[in-house]
Amino acid sequence: MPRGFIAALVAAAVAVLGTACGGADEDRDTITVWTQENLPDRMAVQRELADAFTRSTGVRVLLVGVAEDQFSRVVRSAAAAGRLPDVIGALPLASVRELEANDLLDTETPGRVVERLGRDTFLRRALELGSADGRLLAVPSDAWVQLILYREDLFARAGLDPPDSYARLRAAASRLHRGGTAGVALAVGPSDTFTAQTFEYVALANGCELVGRDGRVTIGDARCEHAFAFYAELARRYSVPGTQSLNSVRATYFSGKAAIAIWSSFILDELAGLRSDALPSCAECRDDPGWLARHTGVVTALRGPDAAHAARYGEIVSWAITREADRDKAERFVTYMMEAGYERWLGMAPEGKIPVRTGTRDDPRRFAEAWDRLPAGVDRTRPLDEVYPRALLDRLRASVEHIERWGVEQGQGRLVGAIMGELPVPRALSALVEGSLTPRQAAAQAQRDVEAVKRGIRE
Repeated sequence: MPRGFIAALVAAAVAVLGTACGGADEDRDTITVWTQENLPDRMAVQRELADAFTRSTGVRVLLVGVAEDQFSRVVRSAAAAGRLPDVIGALPLASVRELEANDLLDTETPGRVVERLGRDTFLRRALELGSADGRLLAVPSDAWVQLILYREDLFARAGLDPPDSYARLRAAASRLHRGGTAGVALAVGPSDTFTAQTFEYVALANGCELVGRDGRVTIGDARCEHAFAFYAELARRYSVPGTQSLNSVRATYFSGKAAIAIWSSFILDELAGLRSDALPSCAECRDDPGWLARHTGVVTALRGPDAAHAARYGEIVSWAITREADRDKAERFVTYMMEAGYERWLGMAPEGKIPVRTGTRDDPRRFAEAWDRLPAGVDRTRPLDEVYPRALLDRLRASVEHIERWGVEQGQGRLVGAIMGELPVPRALSALVEGSLTPRQAAAQAQRDVEAVKRGIRE
């Protein structure tokens, strides 16, 4: 078994032994909840929420953190052993579809939870992306969105428009790539999930899809070839030398050495100087940690020349209930987390946990309005609406309603999950940036490799 699964079982055994001394009846009052929000500070918040649920209902919660990159292996082992948890939290869209494809989900209870809470209190897009064949597969909880960050002060001095299209992004990167400042900081690591996410955003902006509605792989088509060519041009000519990753892209922008960067909304607390291990380090930031946040513009929607509309990219995570769950207790727990515990859940990292439930039947804007005021940060905290303009916060919320993702709506969630593990697209992209492939060859290689991954998925 994978070490992560063994650790989970050991943790479960210790916790159950610690709470089961009252006998078998107490065992039946315990549910197991896995969570991919497994950072220590977030686990502490979730334990507090679990304790509050127990005080309210009498149902104990055995909480186990599971790393996202270990999830597929862990869940397969658990299913084979008949040890699936009752509930899984913070589950990405591809993982939800993977569980569905392997018949590991309870697909009846999520719909009941949403109906009980009020379907119209949830964002339509979140329910759409979480549904298949008219069934809600999991209860959507929150979202993050991908951002293009740019130096408004540099753009203003150069008379440049916001980088919301391929043409404007290329023009700005070219114009501002000088004097020790890169035009753009862009991920190119061949084995980096961050590279895959960044490229998917840029590719979707040009109408490039991983698969068509018929399930055929389409990453080799002309629109995708153009996306490969555009991304490689930015990386080769206007980005930072070397293999850039999630951390180095952020560090380069924070140091003032890049005019543009692509990162998720999780960067917003760090950008504001609220996290000591990732502080902005530009010259102006040393005496004023909030300087960079005030001089950064944000684009959420990007459009390429071959696309019919601009694209927004992000992730919606959900509460999944497994086929082996104690359905009544699982339903009560998820309902609690989406109602009484919802603001505390969002407050773990509000910059990356945008609410997909805007309010309650009695107070339709309760959660949307509370989110603006939730304290963001780790070592220091400030409400989001004290750091960023209301217009930006409104735009972040609105972007969730337009999130696009490769393969999910085409029923290819297992394929999406598999390529995030094997990363064939970043490999082709990296080879293109290094100069060993042309854009056409990179698209063709990605096509072959994704097709091979698809053939290897057990139907």
